[in-house]
Amino acid sequence: MLDKILRFSIQRGGIVILLVLLVAALGVWNFTKLPIDAVPDITNVQVMINTEAPGFTPLEVEQRISYPLETSLAGLPGLVYTRSVSRYGLSQVVAIFGDDTDIYFARQLINERLSATRSGLPNGLEPEMGPIATGLGEIFMFTVDAEPGAIDTDGSPITPMDLRAVHDWIIRPQLMRVPGVVEVNPIGGYEREILVAFDPERLLSFGLTQADVVAGINANNSNREPGLSSAMVPSG
Repeated sequence: MLDKILRFSIQRGGIVILLVLLVAALGVWNFTKLPIDAVPDITNVQVMINTEAPGFTPLEVEQRISYPLETSLAGLPGLVYTRSVSRYGLSQVVAIFGDDTDIYFARQLINERLSATRSGLPNGLEPEMGPIATGLGEIFMFTVDAEPGAIDTDGSPITPMDLRAVHDWIIRPQLMRVPGVVEVNPIGGYEREILVAFDPERLLSFGLTQADVVAGINANNSNREPGLSSAMVPSG
């Protein structure tokens, strides 16, 4: 067999050279299409469920959020195991599926279970699935800084809270429009918050309760005037 190959190669040298050039050209074309990554992504098929729980301790997060969520996911087709992390004000449950499981099918199954589990969680908590990304998906890190002594338009010095607001309301929305960007995670800074502290004695003096104050705040933040509604219906 080897003699026949050598004899054919000697007698048909032009055909052999042409085949070599075609294979080389095919290799160069495939090389340009080959995805290049510094670290190969070997992450298994997983779906992350994040639940923000302001004011909850890690023990409360574990007992009232993480454990019920993990229990509700038991028995899903293709589910290998689950793990969770309970921190102050945050529950993170990760469901690991088999390598042959389609990620969109796994997310659909989890979404169906979450719909039935939300009623058993504390009021006001909404578990959400994380984006389709892995731990090796962070490709770029940046900082938002201000020059020393920089002042705002109103003359006040720029604070870390102002930098966080610039990131959340200006930079992040523009980065989310970039094709291929799934999520932009802010780290650090001070998120702008408004805290309302109740004074029980003054509430009693005015004949109010904490529920009255909460209702007043909610009504004051509504852009719709109460008692008014309208709708336009096209003719025909």
